[in-house]
Amino acid sequence: PVTLSLATQGLTNAILATSVGFLIRQSGFVSFGHATFFGMGAYATGLLLKHTGLALEVILPLAIALPAALAFVVGLVVVRVSGVAFSMLTLAVAQVFYEIVVKWRDFAGGDDGLSVALPPRVFGLPTTLFQEPGDMFRIVWVTLVVILFLLFLLARSRFGRLCFAIKDNEERARFIGYRTLMPRALVFAISAAIGSIGGVLFVLYNGFVSPDVLHWTMSGSALVMAIIG
Repeated sequence: PVTLSLATQGLTNAILATSVGFLIRQSGFVSFGHATFFGMGAYATGLLLKHTGLALEVILPLAIALPAALAFVVGLVVVRVSGVAFSMLTLAVAQVFYEIVVKWRDFAGGDDGLSVALPPRVFGLPTTLFQEPGDMFRIVWVTLVVILFLLFLLARSRFGRLCFAIKDNEERARFIGYRTLMPRALVFAISAAIGSIGGVLFVLYNGFVSPDVLHWTMSGSALVMAIIG
């Protein structure tokens, strides 16, 4: 059980690393703050359960969609720059969210973290399924494989080839009539959605989330994993 538990935690982190790797490969951007979206997925699940009467079946898609929507809006600004400037902007945005969660103790639990009381069933399945190392390992593994397959298809689609062209030579892509801002922002949003999926799975498995998942060290670990991978 201990080995399976560690492997399951590792796979959730691998989903975050996949989101960072996708961003690097598809657009050439290096994010120093992608843990924000991982943490937002986890915190959105916990906070929506705690403060709203929504069903978990509704909350889970929202916990993925909200970070993606935020990333798209932020991306419209930050993708206008590249290199170190982009990395520093993502780090700054990430630290803002980290400080909000740490300081807003009444709402998000502060340094103590947030315990998440899951309902008995979700999508017709007992929620205990998500907290058993063996079962959750299979769920996270299948999720990661599906994500990688969809990214494989995306990279070979017309949109994926356009993003590669923009990464290789943005000026030439503009010259032949393509707008480059929107595709870059969309890639940033897709990578955020992938990261938030990891956060959702993290909180379903642990039933708890703390500000550590938003810290820049989490982003750094994911970046190292992506580069090595």
